[in-house]
Amino acid sequence: MDIVFYLAFMVMIGAVIGGVTNSLAIKMLFRPYKPIYMAGKRLPFTPGLIPKRREELAQQLGRMVVEHLLTPEGIRRKLTEQVFMQGVVKWAQEEGEKWLASDKTIGELAVLFGMKQPEETVEKEIANLVEKKYEQWMKEVRLKTIDEAFPNELLVKVEGSIRTLASYIADKATDYFNSEEGKQRIDRMVNDFLAGRGMLGNMLQMFLGNVSLADKIQPEIIKFLNHEGTKELLANLLLKEWDKLKVYKVADLEALLGKEKAMNFIKNSVIKSLDIGNLLNKPFSTVIAPYKETIIDEFIPKVVDVLRVVVVKKVDGIIQRLQLEEIVRSQVETFSVERLEEMILSISKREFKMITYLGALLGGMIGIVQGIVGLIIH
Repeated sequence: MDIVFYLAFMVMIGAVIGGVTNSLAIKMLFRPYKPIYMAGKRLPFTPGLIPKRREELAQQLGRMVVEHLLTPEGIRRKLTEQVFMQGVVKWAQEEGEKWLASDKTIGELAVLFGMKQPEETVEKEIANLVEKKYEQWMKEVRLKTIDEAFPNELLVKVEGSIRTLASYIADKATDYFNSEEGKQRIDRMVNDFLAGRGMLGNMLQMFLGNVSLADKIQPEIIKFLNHEGTKELLANLLLKEWDKLKVYKVADLEALLGKEKAMNFIKNSVIKSLDIGNLLNKPFSTVIAPYKETIIDEFIPKVVDVLRVVVVKKVDGIIQRLQLEEIVRSQVETFSVERLEEMILSISKREFKMITYLGALLGGMIGIVQGIVGLIIH
């Protein structure tokens, strides 16, 4: 009975020593957090191993992440996995759906992205773009004639619209002379004509008596303007002037109109036709609605695939520019020792317990051996 008690006691002592020793060794990885001094000298094993080697640990962790975890080969392999890319496309489409369904106006979204006074900014950018394109185009065609500078389709379209313009002018003139204002104008013109003829004019007025020449002339003018021959004559006159204008150099036309006036006219026409203010006040979802299906089903998958190809080709440079090793190192260095301890224990707490238990087991086995040796010796 004494022998059993003796062996049990040796096992218990060995297990306690082994377990406590291993537990203390684990604690000494982290503690004490700071060096301890006595009589001006630092005590051995202070601070703990990890606090003492924190900078080296941070550097090694950074190197491990770059060389073994986030490697270019691993990223390339991941980006070539069909399941992974399908998930990325699906996520991008879901995010795209949210954006395309936004009730915010285009102007509000522009402000959200940092654009102040969207309408003025967009109009200014359009004006600058038109001015730039105008200068580029003028450099190419300034020394050419109008006939050479402009596309033949445009010239044919202008010539075709000249007859319409002639008919429009004749109709407007008919409306004017058919009005009371037009009749009064004719009357003034007749009176001025007769007054300028002296005695001949007076004799003609006496001969006509109370008859108004305007009443006689007005129907004839209207009849003249309504005649197809008049419209044809007017169209031919305009076409002749157009033929004369086509041989002008673009530079001559620019000088005739004035460069600033021409440029401002073009800029104002473009801005007015785009109606930026109205466009910016429309909900983004309404404007994009006709293209929503195409964007979701075609555009987004293509963009994701293009980005994938770019990342695969440039992944070495991307990782190098990101300086992941430096990021990990600097981040770990900012951690407090308490946080490092918490992080490591949260990952390896179970393993550390097993090490403690293993120490107790080994200590117990050593205790048995010691007990047996002690019994043999005695």
